[in-house]
Amino acid sequence: MLRRQARERREYLQRRAQEERLRRQQDKKEQLRQALDENRLLPTELRRQALALQKELEFETPGENGVTGSQDDEYRWAGLELPKVMVTTSRDPSSRLRVFAKELCLVIPGARRLNRGRAEVGALVSACRAAGVTDLLVLHETRGQPDGLVLCHLPHGPTAHFTLSGAVLRHEVGGLGGAPLGAPHILLHRLDSALGRRLGTILKHLFPVPRPQTRRVVTFANEDDVILVRNHVYRRQGKTVELEEVGPRFQLRRECSQVSPWPSQTPQHLLSLSPSPNCP
Repeated sequence: MLRRQARERREYLQRRAQEERLRRQQDKKEQLRQALDENRLLPTELRRQALALQKELEFETPGENGVTGSQDDEYRWAGLELPKVMVTTSRDPSSRLRVFAKELCLVIPGARRLNRGRAEVGALVSACRAAGVTDLLVLHETRGQPDGLVLCHLPHGPTAHFTLSGAVLRHEVGGLGGAPLGAPHILLHRLDSALGRRLGTILKHLFPVPRPQTRRVVTFANEDDVILVRNHVYRRQGKTVELEEVGPRFQLRRECSQVSPWPSQTPQHLLSLSPSPNCP
């Protein structure tokens, strides 16, 4: 098992290095194409390679979108099998964190809650891999308030670290009614950047494929680099649609440079929803 994991990790890093070289080569071709189309001087760093790059451009298909990456290979077959999600907490959780973990299992169909005990993260990941778990969610708290979420896709990542805030439990949401437990429709709002699409891919594949007649909607809306998570049910009355929030409600903010391709690996690159001084 350890040898296979080491081999798969090595192959993954080799693919990443090769794709990075292809991406840099594609960027140079795009710079050369723009310079030729606009009839301006070539950049200094491209003058020695201009002729070779121009020959390669002649054989490229028009409208090509560039080099595709393998960072989402883990989700290539998503939808063919139901995701198996495990939710756990930090050690010695408070009653509020335990209730929040239970309600998070209601939001994600088929999710199961695991009592952490004194187990370490490495032991949890190994046990979930052996049990065929596809995603592991670890909730953290400070003084009884949930304030962190680590989402790890198994067996090879990616792993995303979020700061969690504004947690409102179901009984604290006004007008609470019965909530269906079937697979919801997923609404991703304003997650259009490269990082937004990446995080949207990680979040939406926690849920199985919904049926067309389902009446529940889970929304992930980006607002100033904060992802608002809402759980609603809707009812049709004639030509109008009524929304009712059933909770829980919370917000997620990605921690700076905390999206890594492997569950136990330090991130090798930085991703951000929008440029900022603290998150390059």
